[in-house]
Amino acid sequence: MQPLPLCRLFFFAGLFAAAVFGCGSARAADKPSIIYVLCDDLGYGDVKCLNPDGKIKTPNLDRLAAGGMIFTDAHSSSAVCTPTRYGIITGRYNWRTRLQSGVLGGLSPRLIEPGRLTVADLLKKNGYHTAAIGKWHLGMDWVKLPGKEVSELNIEKPDQVNSVDFSKPAKNGPTSVGFEYYFGISASLDMVPYTFIENDHVTRLPTETKKFPMMTGRENWFNREGPAAPGFTTEEVLPTLTRKAVEYVGRRASDAKKGKPFFLYLPLASPHTPIAPTKEWLGKSGLNPYADFVMQTDWSIGEVMRALDRHGLVENTLFIVTSDNGCSPSAKFDELAAKGHNPSHVFRGNKADIYDGGHHIPFIARWPAKVKAGAKSDQITCLTDFMATAADIIGTKLPPNAAEDSVSILPALLGTADKPLREAIVHHSINGSFSIRQGNWKLELCPGSGGWSAPKPGVNDTSKLPLFQLYDLATDIGEQNNVQAEHPEIVTRLTKLLEKYVADGRSTPGKPQKNTVDPDIWKAGKAAHQPLAAKKQNQKAKKKE
Repeated sequence: MQPLPLCRLFFFAGLFAAAVFGCGSARAADKPSIIYVLCDDLGYGDVKCLNPDGKIKTPNLDRLAAGGMIFTDAHSSSAVCTPTRYGIITGRYNWRTRLQSGVLGGLSPRLIEPGRLTVADLLKKNGYHTAAIGKWHLGMDWVKLPGKEVSELNIEKPDQVNSVDFSKPAKNGPTSVGFEYYFGISASLDMVPYTFIENDHVTRLPTETKKFPMMTGRENWFNREGPAAPGFTTEEVLPTLTRKAVEYVGRRASDAKKGKPFFLYLPLASPHTPIAPTKEWLGKSGLNPYADFVMQTDWSIGEVMRALDRHGLVENTLFIVTSDNGCSPSAKFDELAAKGHNPSHVFRGNKADIYDGGHHIPFIARWPAKVKAGAKSDQITCLTDFMATAADIIGTKLPPNAAEDSVSILPALLGTADKPLREAIVHHSINGSFSIRQGNWKLELCPGSGGWSAPKPGVNDTSKLPLFQLYDLATDIGEQNNVQAEHPEIVTRLTKLLEKYVADGRSTPGKPQKNTVDPDIWKAGKAAHQPLAAKKQNQKAKKKE
């Protein structure tokens, strides 16, 4: 056979190169842009498509669900803000950190450990542009004034709110953990400082001292007083974050169409307190300002959806909307109930609790290129699962020392899951109480709620209640019938599984990691009621004397 002429060799070489590089471009184009909207304190029952009996209108969330998939059994790893956010960003359970209960403040130092892989790092390394717009609440290292201190693992005390030199950049915030751009507020909207932050510095110095109503129109109930930027109001935060998100989508649209996808983490500060709908939304629900704020939050999500529509990005964008925990009692449950609305839907409890009302949350995902419209999944999922899912979508492996509690939900999204994706799921309440769920069995390793509803630790006497609670959610979704006495074998099995997860430093298959917490950490909630019981016994003894 005679050799091919040189011109033909070049021709076939060109075809081969085009095929190779063409495939590479196709693979890049297959990677979806990702928008992850994290609402703040939005209850499962607040979303109309999840709770048809609900009284709040959420047309944009309903439209998102109609074009995508509803996850009916999705959960946050914690029943409060900071811990859940840690799990989303790292794929790791929050109780493996230094923060064992409660939340950080707006001045707290960083919680995410140096060197820990985040989902933003992962996506950035795989060709994504990454941005976070909204409420951070994972700490950043502010420059403290001479002789001043702030609480490391707690909300700052009133005498600490002026401890920071806000003219200096804050280190180790969002841009240090993989986000190329950040705009937002440092923590919850009821925590100082009351000013916006862009990348690592405040956009306007908080030179004034302000406090704001915790609910519009309720002038007898205020948030924490502290440093605020001139002109800053709580009502402006949601519209500002919405505008910034829409602008970001516009800036990234051209590159996204060329195969350079983006990841936008959009943690809204609503409908958390201060409950502050703008004038055009106040009164629209006919229920109360909280319901109005939910409707405005739905509008905000709709604005981002419409930005995708305008720029032709809907088809290959994975758009997720969820919540960091259940609804807070600050929503005024009694007012809502009087008009037929329950933010917790059929679940017991609310934000902060170990009961499902604390962590059973909305989760809607739309990705027209891959996810069937109008679909539902009953897979038990956790917000920590985002990182493994992202890795699965882009076709990369996670290192053994990352995302130790993250399970890919991509099979559920694609409709190919034929078995449970998770072995079990662990939950955590505001006071550090644990629960572990496997299938329909949910074991709570505490005698009460572990949070804010009754039986409330430190308020209600739980000394006569069993130390454990076991519920069969298949027949008792409202967690009313504690069957721990009838099923000691299940209590033992689930306790041992939780102990294994703690000892192994991970709950997913893989090489055990160094355990960074007390192996008996799960026992803390068991004894939470005992100080109160002892106190009451002492009081009785004194009366007898």
